[in-house]
Amino acid sequence: MFQSFYDTMIAGQRYLLILQGLGYTVLIAICAILIGTVLGCIFALMKVSDKKVFNFIANIYTTVLRGIPLATQLMIFYFVIFAPLGMNRLLVAILAYGFNSGAYCTEIFRAGIQGIDRGQTEAGRSLGLNKNQTLFKIVLPQAVKAVLPTYTSEFIVLIKETSVASFIAVMDLTKAGDMIRNATYNAWIPLLTCAVIYLVMTVGLTKLFGLLEKRLAKSDR
Repeated sequence: MFQSFYDTMIAGQRYLLILQGLGYTVLIAICAILIGTVLGCIFALMKVSDKKVFNFIANIYTTVLRGIPLATQLMIFYFVIFAPLGMNRLLVAILAYGFNSGAYCTEIFRAGIQGIDRGQTEAGRSLGLNKNQTLFKIVLPQAVKAVLPTYTSEFIVLIKETSVASFIAVMDLTKAGDMIRNATYNAWIPLLTCAVIYLVMTVGLTKLFGLLEKRLAKSDR
């Protein structure tokens, strides 16, 4: 078994492909969640706005992006929108994942804002705060803590979903494993290696975010 692992991963320094793919996977996930967070905040505020035109735009965005499979969105972004512009595949993947994540973050943040007891808003208004001050000083800080578990789950799911970036030939972790499989005609070692790396990342992040939630819970007491 060790000899097979050595011949597949170590010989020819093929493990470097795994490290490169892991780097791209993490880069895509982090950049995408940052884009998704910004878009999610903007469209969530549009959804809870009193202006119907903002509601309409936000609803169209979330409906379309959540209703189309991510792999299909990725290929539309690359082959239909950005390929004629000659944009780098990695950047296209980041944008595609970012816009997709933004749709899910929108619903996460909207639910968090609307989940805060209406009495909190009324209390803020009674203290002389206007609507925006009440939203940003009272409602949003509480909503952030409320949505943290769901938000962190979105980031973990996003890491796993980067595996379809290979559809546009982005050198992510899954693509690296596939390249090693094609080169060595050994499927189980590179694929299991990728699976273990994904598992370690997701379990590690779950534990890390769990500790963060506990610290925030203690600060509320």
